[in-house]
Amino acid sequence: MYSLDDVRALIIEDDQTSIDVLKNLLDQLAVQTSVIRVSTGQDVWESLRTVEVPDVIFLDLEMPGMNGYEVLDLLREDEDLGSVPVVAYTTHISHMNNARRAGFHSFLGKPVDRYVFGENLIRILNGESVWEAP
Repeated sequence: MYSLDDVRALIIEDDQTSIDVLKNLLDQLAVQTSVIRVSTGQDVWESLRTVEVPDVIFLDLEMPGMNGYEVLDLLREDEDLGSVPVVAYTTHISHMNNARRAGFHSFLGKPVDRYVFGENLIRILNGESVWEAP
């Protein structure tokens, strides 16, 4: 098992089950995790100001009030967050090509394969893009 206890991750997601699954995977790797649970687009903007700059961001594409593509634009405009790898994290693998064109660093389709998640995370943290569908 990998230990990434010096790594910080941010999950931006509206579905509590998806948050719980991803947070559990990150916890197993000892990754420090912050969560922004989205109910409106304004939540994202306000919450981004309160989190420590992460090493990686997992971003759902379909959320209420503001979709993941719009949130990606906000992240890219931010001085501190603009260079952090953003991973599209969604059940809709049909979004993979759109996510690539929009500038996402990587793509992980839900459900995430827990057996390769640690390897994929290390690849992402090392600057390598990962484009994986379940």
